[in-house]
Amino acid sequence: MYVDNHCHIFKEYYEDIDKVVKEAKDNKVDILIISGCSKKDILEGLELIKKYDNVYLTIGYHPDEVDNVTDDDISELEKIYNENEKVIGIGEIGLDYYWVKDNKEKQLDLFNKQLELASRLNAPVVIHTRDATQDTINVLKKYNLKGIIHCFSGSKETADIYLKMGYYLGIGGVLTFKNTNLKETIKSIPLNRITLETDSPYLAPTPHRGETNSPKYIPLVAETIAEIKGVSPEEVGRETTNNTKTLFDLDL
Repeated sequence: MYVDNHCHIFKEYYEDIDKVVKEAKDNKVDILIISGCSKKDILEGLELIKKYDNVYLTIGYHPDEVDNVTDDDISELEKIYNENEKVIGIGEIGLDYYWVKDNKEKQLDLFNKQLELASRLNAPVVIHTRDATQDTINVLKKYNLKGIIHCFSGSKETADIYLKMGYYLGIGGVLTFKNTNLKETIKSIPLNRITLETDSPYLAPTPHRGETNSPKYIPLVAETIAEIKGVSPEEVGRETTNNTKTLFDLDL
């Protein structure tokens, strides 16, 4: 059994979501956790968790949404989280300085407000960080939270910092790329601190790189981790699924 801890299976990207869910199950990816990180995606995600027993949702505002979010929207997140058992975390939230660098203060403000919300709710967080590692670490150190560093692809030194803070590292298709340094980092990360994700429709693993990603490709990530660590894919699936259960307090 596998879990896709982070995917965006919305109609914007897929013509047939029933097919996506079925193909995931056919490939032993029994649980999907959708990331709702805009107002539109949160609303669609709420419909999906009603329709599919094996689909869960995290909610929050991606840093790209910083100009579209009000304090009322943050309050609405709290209401949605409290009213829906299958909404299991706050995210993806964080910092992204890759495209825009002149709104850092606004991003930091939104990030802090959502971390404060997660603290009040005692909710796990899913953290997006791109070209913003040091600021992300500095902010997270202010809070005593648990969660996942989404789409981790950093160094062993950065991994160690996050691990010491109690975070899991979300590992996806980047690990399978030929030009990645992540394989070396993975050698030092214990299985009990790794979660699997696709970030579908993005970052499809080799040999599907450049195609639309899908939760059904989670086993390809697991197989790569297994090869690096000298264990079976089944053990990777078992350990990473247990990590998800522990983090999100799920009875799977």
